[in-house]
Amino acid sequence: MEKTWRWFGPNDKITLDMLRQIGVEGIVTALHHIPNGEIWSEEEVVKMKNFIEEHGLRWSVVESLPVSESIKYGGSDRDQLIENYKESLRNLGKAGIKTICYNFMPVLDWARTDLEYQNPDGTSNLYFNRAEFAYFDINILKRENAAQDYDEETLRRMREEVAPRMDKDAEHRLVENIIVKTQGFVNGNITEDDLEPVNKFRELLELYKGIDADRLRANMAYFLNAIMPVCDEYGIGMCVHPDDPPMPILGLPRIVTCDADIRAFLDAVPNPHNGLTFCAGSLSAGAHNDVVELARKYASRTHFVHARICKVLSNGDFKESTHLDPRLIEVVRIFEKERPGVPMRIDHAPLMLGDGEMGYNAGYSFHGRMLALGMISGVMAAVNEGA
Repeated sequence: MEKTWRWFGPNDKITLDMLRQIGVEGIVTALHHIPNGEIWSEEEVVKMKNFIEEHGLRWSVVESLPVSESIKYGGSDRDQLIENYKESLRNLGKAGIKTICYNFMPVLDWARTDLEYQNPDGTSNLYFNRAEFAYFDINILKRENAAQDYDEETLRRMREEVAPRMDKDAEHRLVENIIVKTQGFVNGNITEDDLEPVNKFRELLELYKGIDADRLRANMAYFLNAIMPVCDEYGIGMCVHPDDPPMPILGLPRIVTCDADIRAFLDAVPNPHNGLTFCAGSLSAGAHNDVVELARKYASRTHFVHARICKVLSNGDFKESTHLDPRLIEVVRIFEKERPGVPMRIDHAPLMLGDGEMGYNAGYSFHGRMLALGMISGVMAAVNEGA
């Protein structure tokens, strides 16, 4: 597999020169300065491509070319936004950039409640606490009938373990973790400049009133069918990222959560350019998923791999596991043998060795990802030697 790295542009504190020194081959990035829904011009695409190549690397994957919320819920401006998207794809295709990661998650791209969960060895990881998330949903967001979406054990934990330690500072931190710090750098719905993020979040949720999983699937198929001719013309592989976490949240439908969901969107648009980003971490955050079996089943339709893995606890919480987790080793083995040229990037890794003081985006440390890259590179080398 091609060893790639998610880089957040020229303002990223992790420089391209640093990445070349640690064995990175390709860059995963986006034109973060262009607002969602606007066209990525040929000039801007080439400018970024040239900047990366001047540093001895290549632009391997776009992550991501965001799908506007209106395309997802089927708003009145959907068709114009799709035309803009197609033009951006053309400009990327002309520049030879042909792997596009995107997601079809309504409002919330990914969710964690703790961005610096302390590990016994002094490092920290991302963590999802179901009871804390329920507290946010019920007591901060105050979503109507939210309590009905949680089992009694989660509600008990919320009342007895979470609520007693919640003050204004703790609630503010929870809001920051769930809807600000994890979202602003990936899709722009909410940023750290928003003065009332909870109210804005409520407005976004309201856009999906009446949108169920079937409607969302239909809207995804509509979008994919519209862009496939451009993908066919330029050989572009579209690869949807699984939902994170892989379950309905906040009353929103999620449609890329499991084997049946993956099969459904692939069958709905049976074009080989319609494919999957195999994020072992997102899929493994659901105890219902066997990530190794899913890797075997969908390797041929995978255009991009995210190398990380989660451990689900008995209470439904989950946290990032080691990149030497046996399940992830087997996933790497499958893709290295069946899709040796597919781009792979290290995903969420621990904060370590001063990473926490650097202001990196949540989940995207330097030392932690460098350690993980070394681990996965070793696994790949062993696979190629026949181990």
